[in-house]
Amino acid sequence: MLTGSTVGLRARHEEDFPVLRAELYNDVVHSSRSDDRPWRPVAPGSQDPRLSVDHKDEGSVRFSVVELAGGTLVGSAVLWGIDNHNRSAHLGMGLLPASRGKGYGTDTVAVLCHYGFVVRGLHRLQVETLSDNAAMLGAAERNGFVREGVLRSSAWVMGEFLDEVLLGLLAREWRPASEA
Repeated sequence: MLTGSTVGLRARHEEDFPVLRAELYNDVVHSSRSDDRPWRPVAPGSQDPRLSVDHKDEGSVRFSVVELAGGTLVGSAVLWGIDNHNRSAHLGMGLLPASRGKGYGTDTVAVLCHYGFVVRGLHRLQVETLSDNAAMLGAAERNGFVREGVLRSSAWVMGEFLDEVLLGLLAREWRPASEA
């Protein structure tokens, strides 16, 4: 498990599936705001691509986020679009509703940066998030991400186009939590 100050990123366990499905992915509004694909219902027990982990897929790594204090599942995190040639990737996360506003997001981003820069040896990490997602913007910026641009009306969310903010962080700019 990769650890931060308050959260750990570990492999996705089978018992995580019902919690993540019920609290994140079956929430139509949250799912529509966090995924670039349209929301669709997935029957219990069926293979849900948002939950399952394909170990043969070199382009993404999915984690479950757990609270260090008790091991409680608090959300999911992903490093996706991994480009080994250009040594870059995108990161994303989703916290369960009861776990939001507790600093877990900032710590999750920090651990994803450690994984990307130290474990994977990447050169650049990138975040794309809706322009009104203050929590993700704050978590990224507290970890050193810089706003690089706005993608105007690029996301179709619940019947309207919304702007997305593009943030980037280079390995040489990153400061691990112990140095910050």
